[in-house]
Amino acid sequence: MYQHLLVVLEPESTEQKALSRALHIASLQPTRLTLFISIYDFAYEMTTMLSGEEREQMRHSLIEDRIQWMKDLLEDYETDEQVITLEVVWHHRPFEAIIRFALKNDVDLIVKGTHKHDTLHSVIFTPTDWSLLRKSACPVLLVKDHGWPEHGQVLAAVHAASDSDTHQALNKRIIEAAHYMSNKLNSSLHLVNCHPGAPTSIAVEIPEFDSRHYQTSVREFHQKALTAASQAVDRDYAGLHIREGMPEDEIPALAKEIDAELVVLGTIGRTGISAALLGNTAEHVIEQLNCDLLAVKPPGFTSPLAD
Repeated sequence: MYQHLLVVLEPESTEQKALSRALHIASLQPTRLTLFISIYDFAYEMTTMLSGEEREQMRHSLIEDRIQWMKDLLEDYETDEQVITLEVVWHHRPFEAIIRFALKNDVDLIVKGTHKHDTLHSVIFTPTDWSLLRKSACPVLLVKDHGWPEHGQVLAAVHAASDSDTHQALNKRIIEAAHYMSNKLNSSLHLVNCHPGAPTSIAVEIPEFDSRHYQTSVREFHQKALTAASQAVDRDYAGLHIREGMPEDEIPALAKEIDAELVVLGTIGRTGISAALLGNTAEHVIEQLNCDLLAVKPPGFTSPLAD
């Protein structure tokens, strides 16, 4: 499924989590890796004392320095059996450089590490992370510090009760991606579907409203929908989980309970005003997770950066 991995390196970081994770994947299947860095220094563009040719030479020198850094970095890893290429581009928007390269070079998976805040002990997600989640057509694996042990747990989060064809197709893609990774990692596969509880205002406004019966009916409905979603993809599951509550609360809580090494979910990829107002479930969930997240798009999604 993932034959070409684009690995986004962090030159300012001492720990290359994305590279370690990508090499782990490459050890499990035939895969080629492209190690990628996007660099840009506005000062070089504004140096009027230099000619265009001289500025180009300075950019070239910086790129060559980064390529040599990547070569030196690889000496600390076991890469003899891996097919690895190095790519450094000059671009002022890292996320755009990453996505454009992925589109032009048949990348199957973008792998990027996350940043941990030194004092708050929490993960900080950069604008590049959010832009990749929203705009990348290929799956994005955001790597945290949680290990990938064998016989672990992989959790796929679906929206099973939706009657939208887009959501149903996305559910299938999520389950297939999660099964693929759980199979490669020799891990157990879980599915989770979240649903809201009964609005408390109804019980106040309508005294005869039976909230317990309502919650039971809603749970049964979602249980049937989750079972149907699981049967649409013929796989073995360690658990089918129905959780009452918001996905951004319940998915991370369940991931922690089962000690998941990877959570797989879908992101529709809203942009502009709707994204600013509504956000994406993936973006809310990932901030609470203590493990890696694999975000996939629905079939037919076109990146806004596609030419």
